[in-house]
Amino acid sequence: MQKKIFVTGISTEVGKTVASAILTEALEADYWKPVQAGDLDNSDSIKVKSLVSNRKSTFHPNAYALQTPMSPHAAAAIDEVTIKLTDIKEPNTTNHLIIEGAGGILVPLNDTEMVVDIIAPNYKVVVVSRHYLGSINHTLLTVNYLKSKGLEVVLLFSGEEHPTTESIIQKMTQVPVIGRIDEEPYFDQNVIKEYADLFREKL
Repeated sequence: MQKKIFVTGISTEVGKTVASAILTEALEADYWKPVQAGDLDNSDSIKVKSLVSNRKSTFHPNAYALQTPMSPHAAAAIDEVTIKLTDIKEPNTTNHLIIEGAGGILVPLNDTEMVVDIIAPNYKVVVVSRHYLGSINHTLLTVNYLKSKGLEVVLLFSGEEHPTTESIIQKMTQVPVIGRIDEEPYFDQNVIKEYADLFREKL
């Protein structure tokens, strides 16, 4: 059965792209980043492609590739475009699909719509949570909002282990945990493959 997994984070720079690469490798899935804001020469799609070693994955083009590393609504304004949800069309594939969001779920795309509006009812949502002061609040808000939308949610911890943070998040959310991506000295295809083998059966 085809799996469609949307990867989001509780904030920026929490490890969404590395997580997306691991999940793409684990399922030999296709990858799609609907909205890329900034860093177009080394976009998340390029990063994920460089970390994935299987030959089955296809990397689909962004619906929007914006020049400035800002919230998509602001980056779009600079580029003098308006992001329209109707133009964000899921790629046509029979393979599994990993979809990477931009920032968190309530990041604005335009004046009325947010990243969460890209998430289809049949997507499983992987929330990447990384420990910092305030991360419990951000994780609970994210998970509970997604659950209130009736979506299937799982957690993936990123960075150094913080047992008290992780245990209270698990108790209060009651959602499954795939595992943790440790604070590795580097990520390359071999490291990604090791994590992919570790997480595959949890997906």
